[in-house]
Amino acid sequence: QLQLVESGGGLVQAGGSLRLSCVGSGKSLDYYNIGWFRQAPGQEREGVSCRTTFGRTTNSADSVKGRFTISKDNITNTVYLQMNSLTPEDTGVYYCAADWIPRPNGCVLEGGYQRWGQGTQVTVSS
Repeated sequence: QLQLVESGGGLVQAGGSLRLSCVGSGKSLDYYNIGWFRQAPGQEREGVSCRTTFGRTTNSADSVKGRFTISKDNITNTVYLQMNSLTPEDTGVYYCAADWIPRPNGCVLEGGYQRWGQGTQVTVSS
């Protein structure tokens, strides 16, 4: 059974960078659409970035385009979220999630993922 574990969160100043990791166990993450989501206190969960199976396509929220990049390391079965030029508005708990429903039109940021990690906290100070 697929399990996801996130890491890499922390406290960073505005303008700084962090790289989040999502390690998959049980099966190669290439067989899943993988998404990164975040949730700030008192706010709804928001889709940040995603990639389809085997990284064929990616998609990102407008708020992070040009700043966040999703990628995958095939050797360690890890999906990364590289976050640059961070702002306080990027603060929240970040989750990775796996979706095994075929998405011929690309991965989705609205949700519908079946397996979730436990989350990692990102705090950006001003």
